[in-house]
Amino acid sequence: MVADRHPARSRPRLGLGSSLAAAYYGVGLAGLMLAEAGLVLVLLGSVFLGVLGIATVPVGPGDGSQRTLLALVVLAAAFAIGRFFVPSMLLAVRRMAGLTRRLAGEWCGVPIAESYQPPPADPVMLHYTARLRWLLRDPATWRDLLWVAVNALVGWILAVASAALIVAGVVFLLPVVSRAVPPPAFPGNTKPVLVILGCAMLAAGVAAAPWLLRGYGLLAAAILAPSGQAELALRVQHLSQTRSEALDTGAAEIRRIERDLHDGAQARLVAMGMTLDAAGQIIDTNPDAARALLAEARDSSVKALAELRALVRGIHPPVLADRGLGDAIAALILDTPLRIHLASDLYGRPPAPVESAAFFAVSEVLANVSKHAEARETWIDIRHTDGMLRIGVTDNGRGGADPALKGGGQVGGGLRGIERRLASFDGILAISSPPGGPTAVTMEIPCELSLPKTSSS
Repeated sequence: MVADRHPARSRPRLGLGSSLAAAYYGVGLAGLMLAEAGLVLVLLGSVFLGVLGIATVPVGPGDGSQRTLLALVVLAAAFAIGRFFVPSMLLAVRRMAGLTRRLAGEWCGVPIAESYQPPPADPVMLHYTARLRWLLRDPATWRDLLWVAVNALVGWILAVASAALIVAGVVFLLPVVSRAVPPPAFPGNTKPVLVILGCAMLAAGVAAAPWLLRGYGLLAAAILAPSGQAELALRVQHLSQTRSEALDTGAAEIRRIERDLHDGAQARLVAMGMTLDAAGQIIDTNPDAARALLAEARDSSVKALAELRALVRGIHPPVLADRGLGDAIAALILDTPLRIHLASDLYGRPPAPVESAAFFAVSEVLANVSKHAEARETWIDIRHTDGMLRIGVTDNGRGGADPALKGGGQVGGGLRGIERRLASFDGILAISSPPGGPTAVTMEIPCELSLPKTSSS
């Protein structure tokens, strides 16, 4: 499982809009907590019924046979819950915890990595004992369960406190502006007091919302984040995977270049040599035919040179080396049959390998848009903030992009190739493409910028 590499924000976003959004996100996280608590209640119900069944034998009402029958019924119910629901509930808790990790990164600005042990086979196909053993032996499972308990005891307070203050402030202010709403019943509930209390609660809720949401994310990270050893193992696994993919991609690129040279420029050069040889044989006996062959050889040399230049541009465009990423993408746009708006504020140059990967990733995205999106306009935004090169490509096409699909639509190997290309630099690809559009592709690569070159010499 690959760790999320969104950089943690040093401080939460402030402002009225961000505060209200933070309060809303907190309510959403509290709802997630209720779903987690419901799953845990099923697990505890199995344990409770088992203990109740055992305790029913010596202390239950009635004679011994009745107590035994009641105990067997309760134990059978506990066994049925444990047999058919416990592994499924643990997997469901795992999915809920995974959602919490993702939302902690997106909403709280606190990314949390995952470090689950891979199953020995398809979890659905494992028999009960093997599946339960795999789940219970994974330390991440116990971190998930601990988080559910802590979330139910403490986390929900951080999640809903700001929203509760805002709602309470509105409740105190409504009687001031509308006589139809009765004021809260407490001594001294005059309008000035209600205004003061309502405004204070609103201000406190709005001001505290981003910080409480960030605190919720930090609390989740303290429990759900993997240990240092597990994170190191996860890192090694990710590096091994991306190294293998980079080697495969490099080998495939070399084969493509060999094929293009063999079928293109090399074939033209061989044909040109044969044409020149034929011209040399007849230049004394048939000068007109020899001149025609020389003209043909000249045309072949022009075409071979054009193919070699195209091949070089496909390996590393000269404009990218000379002018940088922004100008290279601007040049790429000139050759693209799309209406594209480019915004770039790069104040320096990324490392050359990162620059090349970003350029070809944008090129592949634009190729997908041109082939599949049916878009009228496309917007490209290039930024570098917080040590991260961010490139957004948005179009107003028909949507439906999905890197998991293999063919058809605005999908497939192109997006998967971009993911592999960016993963070699610890980069990520995020896609939002609902049916009907629009499609927003965001690429992020961690890197630092160097000073721009002042000349190409």
